[in-house]
Amino acid sequence: MRTKLLVSLLFMSALASSVLAETTANEIRTATTSFLDAFARTQAKEGYQVTFETGRIDSRISLAPCSAPLAVEFSGDPWKSEHPSVQVACSGERPWRMFVTATVSISGPALVAARPFGRGERITKGMLEARSVVVNASRRGIVTDAALIEGMVVRRPVNAGSVLTPDLLEAPDAVARGDHVIISARSGSFSVRSRGKALANASVGEQVLVENLASSRTVKANVIAPGHVEVPM
Repeated sequence: MRTKLLVSLLFMSALASSVLAETTANEIRTATTSFLDAFARTQAKEGYQVTFETGRIDSRISLAPCSAPLAVEFSGDPWKSEHPSVQVACSGERPWRMFVTATVSISGPALVAARPFGRGERITKGMLEARSVVVNASRRGIVTDAALIEGMVVRRPVNAGSVLTPDLLEAPDAVARGDHVIISARSGSFSVRSRGKALANASVGEQVLVENLASSRTVKANVIAPGHVEVPM
């Protein structure tokens, strides 16, 4: 009888130890919070303020014990969403992974329209203001450096105070339909130049049809600079 009781107690003790060794919801929550807190501190050094809240984790959850530290990372881009998922994973002897929802708000400087913009306007510094905005509220990204967008063209009307996003702007046309252009035909160090006429609008880096005024032939050329196109030989 005493032997059976001893065996029973040992079994219950081992079972209790096994349960205690499982990875709990509290451990997962702690790992997630520590990860988000470290992210916030890192971004603070770059001038951004990050606030976050970890989503609900079922307190009844229990996963295999992890012999290695829990690995935590974003499974989505926190700069393009205020609700990125966070992956918590174990790479130990009994690997597993799970996803935790989170609310993350990243505030920092961005360029906004100082006044309404009309379609086709060219951007100048006087048209821009820097304000603190929720950076990751827009999936389209933001613009922070005025020097990178000066001279670019507004693609559609923009209201005063609107955050500028890359999709609102485009490079200006380097050549316009009917413009006379210089055509360069290049092969290695050898090149020939002639005059032509652009048959469409195009920006630097785009292809455009050009009529060679000497031969009346129409060729495809790459726009390399305002008024200059190049045809590979």
